[in-house]
Amino acid sequence: MKPFLLLATRDHNEAAAAEYRSVLRHAGLQPDELVHVRVESEPLPALDLADYSGVILGGSSFNISDSQKTAIQQRVEADLLALIDEIVDTDYPFLGMCYGVGAVTTHLGGVVDRSYGEPVGPIVVTLTEAGRQDPLLDGVRPSFHAFVGHKEAANGAPSGVEMLATGEDCPVQMYRVGENVYVTQFHPELDADDLTARMRIYQHAGYFDPSELDDLIVMAHSSKVNGQQHLVLRNFVTRYAR
Repeated sequence: MKPFLLLATRDHNEAAAAEYRSVLRHAGLQPDELVHVRVESEPLPALDLADYSGVILGGSSFNISDSQKTAIQQRVEADLLALIDEIVDTDYPFLGMCYGVGAVTTHLGGVVDRSYGEPVGPIVVTLTEAGRQDPLLDGVRPSFHAFVGHKEAANGAPSGVEMLATGEDCPVQMYRVGENVYVTQFHPELDADDLTARMRIYQHAGYFDPSELDDLIVMAHSSKVNGQQHLVLRNFVTRYAR
């Protein structure tokens, strides 16, 4: 099998490593089946997409809607948007998690802003009729719980996409472009333990009041997030492994 490619933009070593481990585990992949490239650490090398089964884009501490951006953030966005141009144009298998919504929505000319940010925690995700028929959501209940935590989101679905899942406070939770390009606002790679580790790392990054950490950990472990969200990753791997 050709490996999958995980593109990471996390500028914290432990956060990047933890994200890789969570994607590996919940996608059901072995280490030699998931290539990890940290885009923030160096310019994205020339990639031949034919070498991979598919591309997964992880979350980020960067925001597309940031008014002020460092040179590294500007370079990361330019590298990723150039690759996403190719991915969307060729309808190449792609799964963008959280940060992917901003990147792909921007490519499509949609609006990404702070209107529908969500605090760290569990939400209810509801599938649309198209979502109930989509192979990446095979086995997923019509309504399920997943973890979120983001400062920005798509302000409405961009033109030409197929909406697959919605949420109450953030309407755009998952959509598909063409047949093979997917993005989720929720995190299919996170369970309660994964979220706890990430909250400890980002305790002072502005996602929540640092004093709330212990309560948020209790909340995560008592939530109704039960693994349905991981099926998105599993289905992606199953569908596109070649």
